[in-house]
Amino acid sequence: MRTIFGIGFLILTLSFVVPSKAVKKINSTESNINWLAKKITGQHTGTLKFKEGTLEFVDDQLVGGFFVVDMNSLAVTDLKGFFKKKLEKHLKSDDFFETELHKTARMKITSISGEKDQYEVTADFTIKGMTQSVIFIMNVQDSTATATVALDRTNFGIHYKSSSFFDNLKNKAIDDVFELEVSLKF
Repeated sequence: MRTIFGIGFLILTLSFVVPSKAVKKINSTESNINWLAKKITGQHTGTLKFKEGTLEFVDDQLVGGFFVVDMNSLAVTDLKGFFKKKLEKHLKSDDFFETELHKTARMKITSISGEKDQYEVTADFTIKGMTQSVIFIMNVQDSTATATVALDRTNFGIHYKSSSFFDNLKNKAIDDVFELEVSLKF
C-alpha cells in the first residue's frame, strides 16, 4: 500500500512542473541605442547608452523588462568638431531633453504577446518625467534582443520647432517622431 501511495505521490508531484523564471541583466557596455531624428532639410544620427536593464523570461518566453538610459550619454554621430558639440549641447538643453534635470529615461514593459523569437511589446517610456505607452516589435535570439521604436517627442513635452505646435516654420521644422534602433546583449 505504501508503495502504491508513494508512486501515486511521485506521479502527482512530477505532473506539476514549475515554470523556470530567469531575470537576465543586460550588458550595458555591449548594448546600444542608435537614434535617428529627421527635419525638413535633412537628418541627424547618434547614440545613447544604458545605465542598467533586465529582461525577464519564463520558460524561455519573454515576460517583462525594465531599462534605464543615461541621457547625458547622448552623442551625435553624423557631425564632427564644433557642430557636433553644438548640436549635443542643444539636444541636452531645455529645448529638448533637459539632461541636467532629467539625467535618465526609463522604459518598463507592461505587456507582451507573441512567442519565442518575435514579440509585440507594450512599454511605458518615461522621458523628462512624462510617461507614454508605446507598442513595438522585439526580436529575441540567443542572448540578443533587438527592436525599432518610434517615439513622438511632443508626447514628452519636447515642442522645439514642431510644426504641430508652431506655424510658419517652413524648412526649419523638425519631425515630431524620432526612431530608436535598440540592441540588447544579455
